Amino acid sequence: MPSRLNPYISFNGNARQAMEFYKGVFGGTLTVNTYGDFGSGKEAGGSDDMIMHSMLETDNGFTLMGADNPPGSEIKPGNNITVSVSGDEADELRGYWAKLSGDGTVTVPLEQQMWGDVFGMCTDRFGITWMVNIVRPHD
Repeated sequence: MPSRLNPYISFNGNARQAMEFYKGVFGGTLTVNTYGDFGSGKEAGGSDDMIMHSMLETDNGFTLMGADNPPGSEIKPGNNITVSVSGDEADELRGYWAKLSGDGTVTVPLEQQMWGDVFGMCTDRFGITWMVNIVRPHD
């Protein structure tokens, strides 16, 4: 899987409706995972029905990702879009991570997560939030 760069939007409890709307606009395939799918919705102080991750991939090559904002996190216009870099080229992605997080603030360390991928989140020195996801190899 080549690395990709795409927007990742946080929603205030209406991620499913928004992503279904965008599917209606752009077409394509929508994949949705809830917090309940990973058994962590109520543990995180929210609902198992909340969207932990969704991805819309279109025939035109567009990729849009989104999720419900975790409970206790405030959404303000301007802070609800993050840039996501993902793929399976671990060395390449770790290099991006090192540069993006180097003079910034790490909010989630780059490490293996419950869904199996290596993931990290940081804010770079310019105030832009980035997510780096290294996809685990499939057997």
